[in-house]
Amino acid sequence: MCLAKASDQKGGNMLIYTNSQAILLGNEYQKTYTLMSTDLLKLYVSYLQIDLNYNLQAKNRINKFYKREACQFIRYTATELRKTAIETYLYAKENNYPFFPYECIMKYTVTLNAACKLSTYTDKYQYTGGAHGNTLRTAINWNLNTGSIIEMKDLFYKGEDFVPRIIRQIIKLANEKLTQNPNIYFDNYKDLIVNNFNQNNFYLTPIGITIFYQQYEIAPYSSGLIEFHIPYDNLGLSYPQCLPIF
Repeated sequence: MCLAKASDQKGGNMLIYTNSQAILLGNEYQKTYTLMSTDLLKLYVSYLQIDLNYNLQAKNRINKFYKREACQFIRYTATELRKTAIETYLYAKENNYPFFPYECIMKYTVTLNAACKLSTYTDKYQYTGGAHGNTLRTAINWNLNTGSIIEMKDLFYKGEDFVPRIIRQIIKLANEKLTQNPNIYFDNYKDLIVNNFNQNNFYLTPIGITIFYQQYEIAPYSSGLIEFHIPYDNLGLSYPQCLPIF
């Protein structure tokens, strides 16, 4: 925990407690759906729950978000995807085709848990046959003092046109990666970087902000999800810090 001191407030000096870090509690859920003694669909979910000492409201809001996200993924797997897996299996059995069990995997990663900030991303992987599965990434950034979501615009001055500055940094990093691996991106990657830029697709780290692109948005599947790690200094940003609660 961090302890901030606020002076010159009404009523004199007072101590202001802030949540510099969350206590992280990992949870897991696993289930294998079968039919006729055959594995149809394997499900694995990991999701985050936290503990905060000084803000029950923020704690409940954050935990509700992560639990709801996990429940939605489990519900989708148990209903829609399970139904599709059954249909695929029965068709394969009837036509003497091989059947490959479906997979649904949801995993979270914590990228920052300090300075009253919590940043995480979640990868949702789905395999439904074919050569490979697909992964969708989502990220969320929290203010631990308020329980509010930190949007990209919140990192910059109000009304600042920050997107062009970020795009320039991304293209610079992309060009550097291209010299190391000439086949990493699609040929028109610069246009795709601009057109597919999503202000929701970012997370915070101790040293900078990371922008990510989904599979196929700027690169072939073999390149995976593309990330660009931009130091705070390069964007004129300060390192994450706790602000007093008044």
